[in-house]
Amino acid sequence: MSHVLVTGGAGFIGSHLTDALLRQGCRVTAVDSFDPFYPRGVKERNIEAHRRNPAWRLVEADIRDLPALRAGLGGGFDAVVHLAARAGVRPSIADPVGYLDVNVVGTQNLLELAREWSTPQFVFASSSSVYGVNPRVPWRESDAVLQPISPYASTKVSGELLGHVYSHLYGIRFIALRFFTVYGPRQRPDLAIHKFARLLLAGRPVPLFGDGTTRRDYTYIDDIVQGIEGALRYTGSPYEVINLGNNETVTLLDLVRGLEHALGVQAAIEWLPEQPGDVPQTWAAVDRARSLLGYDPRTSYAEGVVAFADWLRTEAARPPA
Repeated sequence: MSHVLVTGGAGFIGSHLTDALLRQGCRVTAVDSFDPFYPRGVKERNIEAHRRNPAWRLVEADIRDLPALRAGLGGGFDAVVHLAARAGVRPSIADPVGYLDVNVVGTQNLLELAREWSTPQFVFASSSSVYGVNPRVPWRESDAVLQPISPYASTKVSGELLGHVYSHLYGIRFIALRFFTVYGPRQRPDLAIHKFARLLLAGRPVPLFGDGTTRRDYTYIDDIVQGIEGALRYTGSPYEVINLGNNETVTLLDLVRGLEHALGVQAAIEWLPEQPGDVPQTWAAVDRARSLLGYDPRTSYAEGVVAFADWLRTEAARPPA
């Protein structure tokens, strides 16, 4: 790929993907709206090194604004990696209309531009949340019945289906990657590992919803980037839905214990009721990703959380964003 459009390019996953693409000699155009969901300065730090690279360009725009995207981007891309979205299960319950607007209308806009530009490859960031309360684990892409239980999850299902339409009608190869709880350096500050780690370092209680037995398939950022790169190279069928997970689960309580070990701090836990929209477990079957993308997740939670803690200590020593 010589020129890749990365939406959400200043975010957690987008900035790591951009690092990898620039190392490979690709040109990268990033789109980001710097939504105030978390401080702009956090994203500015993510792209500090990119600003010094002549192969990188930033277009600050809202993916809901089709004319602005069309005017600012201009086309000429070999692939689109669409990562931009309103994220988070719990916030989506408070603002379902806003989530639909950004995640569904925004995805429609990017697909429409890909059609206009004759862009051959479209990689879409879907989510493990689409499986919802499916009791059969590990979750497989062949599971015909999805049971999403949050507005966020429903928007990701909608994005996958929009992609199928554009693949069928316009010949765009569309690969939906269902990410399973991505973590690592630069992780969004609202996500559990990052939020809990900062609370631990500040000596404040860690809020745990439920009884601590909920399980997540935590996937390290380097493994996710490897999977996205595989999707960019993929030239098989015109439409695929593929899990990107670590194929192992960690309980909520073990997540905290891992952070305690990595940070050298003991947690004070505040036990709270379960939250609406939270699923009891996520667990990815990654056979399809291995077969089609050469995907090979190698980072255990024990290893990844140490790397995250090392980054957080360095970050904490910098001036506030």
